[in-house]
Amino acid sequence: MSWDLKSLELFVRVAAVGALGRAGEEFQLSPTATTQRIQVLESTLGTKLLNRTTRAISLTPDGELFLEHAKLILNCVEDANTALSTKRKHISGELRVTASASFGRSQIVPYVGEFLKKYPDIRLKLNLSDTIVDIVEHGYDLAIRVGSLSSSSLLARKLAPNPRVLVASPAYLEARGRPDMPTDLKAHDCIVLGETRTWSLEDKQGNTFEIRVSGSFTTNAGEAVTDATLQGLGIGLKSVWDVNDHLANGQLISVLPDYSVLPDWQIWAVRPPNRIVPARVQAFSNFLEQKYKEIRLGQ
Repeated sequence: MSWDLKSLELFVRVAAVGALGRAGEEFQLSPTATTQRIQVLESTLGTKLLNRTTRAISLTPDGELFLEHAKLILNCVEDANTALSTKRKHISGELRVTASASFGRSQIVPYVGEFLKKYPDIRLKLNLSDTIVDIVEHGYDLAIRVGSLSSSSLLARKLAPNPRVLVASPAYLEARGRPDMPTDLKAHDCIVLGETRTWSLEDKQGNTFEIRVSGSFTTNAGEAVTDATLQGLGIGLKSVWDVNDHLANGQLISVLPDYSVLPDWQIWAVRPPNRIVPARVQAFSNFLEQKYKEIRLGQ
């Protein structure tokens, strides 16, 4: 009995996304070619792997059993490729990465050329979106995420610290005054990102303050918070890397600088729960970690 690895990869993706057409598009296959590959795989195995209806795809009992073996086979092949690539010191293949739009544009894209020059046989596909995607379902090798991670089966590696700071424009502070205590924020226009209306601050003695903030402008985009603070619409909560230049040139001023913003945020490289890190993923994670040390990101 034999089958090709491409069909195994296709079957695993079909099982993950629950759609033949969508999985086939990822492999640049037509709907007909996708169906034929699955049919050949089923014929080779002598069993039905998928239940097909006009609306959905689901695994048969045999399909669920074979899925675990297919994943194991593909993992073994990936492990072998990783071991050989490392031994040859030659890293190649397609690398699929996702990150938030603002962070990706300012802290990943500027270094893509340097990375690809170092690893010319890697094909990098970078998806930038403020929507957090399921990297397993959508087939990403790596996600670069900023913040606190929720518990999951995904594997995470810290790349750099991500301190945050409260900022406002000189014009806003001149008109409204400068807060002296965290509780003073209740009397100010605060620019709210998403649904996060409670800001937590800690003084140097370890005392914490949780302040329910409000203001005239709320947005779901981090870049819009920066723009709004520059326009003098209120006090914003921002990552240091995102406003360092504005602080340096005086367009923004740090508010309550003697207080630390909680919780501590980090910059993470997050990957699916495979047993061994593919060489291309390891190379990109190492590259970003070293780059962020060189540019002192977050400091």
